[in-house]
Amino acid sequence: MKFIIPGEPKAKGRHRTSNGHSYTPDNTVLYENWIKQCYLQATNKERLEGQIEAHIKAFFSIPKSTTKGKRELMLSGGIRPVKKPDWDNIGKVVCDALNKLAYGDDSGIVTGIVEKWYSDEPRVEVELIQLETPVIEKLAKKKKVKVK
Repeated sequence: MKFIIPGEPKAKGRHRTSNGHSYTPDNTVLYENWIKQCYLQATNKERLEGQIEAHIKAFFSIPKSTTKGKRELMLSGGIRPVKKPDWDNIGKVVCDALNKLAYGDDSGIVTGIVEKWYSDEPRVEVELIQLETPVIEKLAKKKKVKVK
């Protein structure tokens, strides 16, 4: 399944603590809700099970002050974003937002790839792939045996 999250890529904000209570920052909650809406509009509530592979491509805006030559390098992939947010926090906000929606829990993601690029259209492209059930599990189902 594939879908796009329009807009500048954002990271998962760190939990905050105030008066002994922990909470998620408002901007993270808003972005996670935006990710959920984009997913629901694009996928008809499709849900994956088992082992999942996640491919996430984050496309950042090119700064307005960039020279023409440098801009061309950025668009062709010759220069990639070496800036915040970090790749792992981009993946975390996307995968956490899709918990109990695209899959039961993001612990089922066994492979994850996050790439950072420049583009004239800032966005995050997400592809989730349900991997084949391993041969041993298929055999166990046929023989009605539990695999630990």
